[in-house]
Amino acid sequence: MSQTKDDHPILNTDFLKTIPNSPGVYLMINKVGKVIYAGKALDLRKRLASYARFQGAAHSKTGVMVSRIARVETILTRTEKEALILESSLIKEHRPKYNVILRDDKNYPLIKVTVGETWPRVMMTRRKIKDKSRYFGPFSSVGAMWSTIRLLQSLFPLRRCKGAELEKRSRPCLNFQMKRCPAPCMGKVDAGLYQEMVRDVLMVLEGRNRELAQKLKEKMSLAVSRLQFEEAALYRDQLRALEETLEKQIVAGEGALELDVFGFVRQGPSVAISIMTVRHGRVLGQQVFFLAEPVGEDAEVLAEGVKRYYEEADFIPRELLFPLLPDDHQLLSEWLSERKKQKVAFKVPVRGDKTRLIDMAQANAGQVFSEKDKKEKSWDVLAASLMETLHLQRRPDRIECLDISNISGQQAVGSLVCFEKGEKSGKRYRHYKIKTVPGPDDYRMMAEVLERRFTRGVDEGGLPDLLMLDGGKGQLHVAIDMVRRFALEDRIELLGIAKEKGQEGEKLFRPGRKNPILLPRHSPLLLFLMRIRDESHRYGITFHRKLRHKSAFSSEIDKIPGVGSMRKKKLLQVFGSLAKLRNASIVELAAVSGIGPDLAEAIARFFKGEG
Repeated sequence: MSQTKDDHPILNTDFLKTIPNSPGVYLMINKVGKVIYAGKALDLRKRLASYARFQGAAHSKTGVMVSRIARVETILTRTEKEALILESSLIKEHRPKYNVILRDDKNYPLIKVTVGETWPRVMMTRRKIKDKSRYFGPFSSVGAMWSTIRLLQSLFPLRRCKGAELEKRSRPCLNFQMKRCPAPCMGKVDAGLYQEMVRDVLMVLEGRNRELAQKLKEKMSLAVSRLQFEEAALYRDQLRALEETLEKQIVAGEGALELDVFGFVRQGPSVAISIMTVRHGRVLGQQVFFLAEPVGEDAEVLAEGVKRYYEEADFIPRELLFPLLPDDHQLLSEWLSERKKQKVAFKVPVRGDKTRLIDMAQANAGQVFSEKDKKEKSWDVLAASLMETLHLQRRPDRIECLDISNISGQQAVGSLVCFEKGEKSGKRYRHYKIKTVPGPDDYRMMAEVLERRFTRGVDEGGLPDLLMLDGGKGQLHVAIDMVRRFALEDRIELLGIAKEKGQEGEKLFRPGRKNPILLPRHSPLLLFLMRIRDESHRYGITFHRKLRHKSAFSSEIDKIPGVGSMRKKKLLQVFGSLAKLRNASIVELAAVSGIGPDLAEAIARFFKGEG
């Protein structure tokens, strides 16, 4: 089935007549008022008319999106470039469902250099936040990332202690004795020399290894000329380690080459985009994104990918290579050039070394589909085995597991985790604070959470194929009653999993079956189900502890006049517990950022019962 111009109740001829042939941004909004797509156009009427005349299949992603449009809003701009910038900010704000949002299948690690600190550190992180630090990566291989950190630590031993502020010590730590830290906490290193090491670390991470190698050679020669042989030996060792690293890196061209190489592969409705980073003539790494069913033709999808990638990028290279030119490439080049304050060229190479780089990027993008095929085949085997062993009537492509966490009914929470085709689906994880059960009653708590989950699931769709309960027959019967209440018997399969007691092993309970299903301890099926159960337990306990900690700390401090959320956070960071805060002196309190002597005195009086 396809749509014609008059099929759509919103994008009709009368509506299109009200839209000017001007540049601007359009927002497609569904019946509940949520923005589902944001786009920009040089000619708004022409662009919206293309959706009205959409001739593709109604079940395609574009067809589904068009069918869900309840309202369209437009914002006029003076130029297409202004529309591009506005579109980017609106996508950040609304995160529309049908726009290209670049997400990795994995949460790749980054290397963080805390250059905003007086004594910077090098560390691994998986979160990029807006602080004064420099971030490098992401690294597709955790092993490669740690190898890089170990190399940096051996070449330039910066401090490894935690905390942005350096605490003074009466004697240096073990790292100093092992020559892994210059002990700035003891004043044993000059601040200028330390900052020079930080700059050298940044040179390595920026790919300027050859420049750094030349710098080390000059330092070694100077040390020899001054008869400082121990210092020269140190530079010699650093130089050898650096040259070994250079030998392992893939050479991409002449030494000054600085570019990003895009790979783009489509299989059916799905697209994979790879981005390979080349700095100073060497391939430093790559990132690959999988888009299940993006809206638009290949050039449009690639353009969306370029916009999403560089709107958050810290660095923009002078040249971008593509297997095909993205839509609006001249406008994108102009936008990136303004951001870089230097010309950024878009090229499709047809010969030479750069075509080989495109081939590499294309191969990396295509590898995503191979890996997904392997995962799907592996899941097919596991799903079939689950259906046979647990006597399921439907394939469990979406499994959810519910766990209740509380101590004597206090700070009770329900945690729901979701696995789709055998993999974690973190975006579907949910916490439920128990609202209606005052005491320790796991069954009623579970009933409350299931009622809230099914109510939302029935209204909005997206129910699990298999719902697991962390517990035995009692928890299973609660779920059976709730499933019957919502008339979901033919939609949701149920499974209880009871923790091992003694030598009995894990027990699996199914509706209509008197005795539990017992699987061998090392059964892949049992290990998979235990992994899901343990994940729900971990997710619930983490949130439960957070609530307890917050409650314990907040019970009294929230009553202190003049102490709001930000000051409370500062006090928590410094003292860590209510007991330590209660015993703190006025001088210690006043030393906390944002407190000051007057408020410190008020806090001290409060805890003495004088406030």
